[in-house]
Amino acid sequence: MSLVVLVTVPPERAGEIARTLVAERLAGCVNVLAGLHSVYRWEGEIAEDPESLLLIKTTGERYPELEARVRAMHPYEVPEIIALPFDRALPEFQSWLLASTTLRGG
Repeated sequence: MSLVVLVTVPPERAGEIARTLVAERLAGCVNVLAGLHSVYRWEGEIAEDPESLLLIKTTGERYPELEARVRAMHPYEVPEIIALPFDRALPEFQSWLLASTTLRGG
């Protein structure tokens, strides 16, 4: 199974998290969408913050490690991490994603 994982982050952390996930083969690709303005409820109050959205492509097999790594790097107490499965994609993309997230030598 393949996944697109949505994660909102402070803009200053987006690049570091994206690069780490790809470098550690937890994601094949991370798109960083800058310029978000998020409005949300936190601890009973309405909050607003600038954020970036990470669109992370990974596999179901790598998701548990990806989630743990994002939680470890993320500055929020409760980060938004939403995994959406997809089963339809260009076959060559699916093959590339699997190869990009497979650990070498084991």
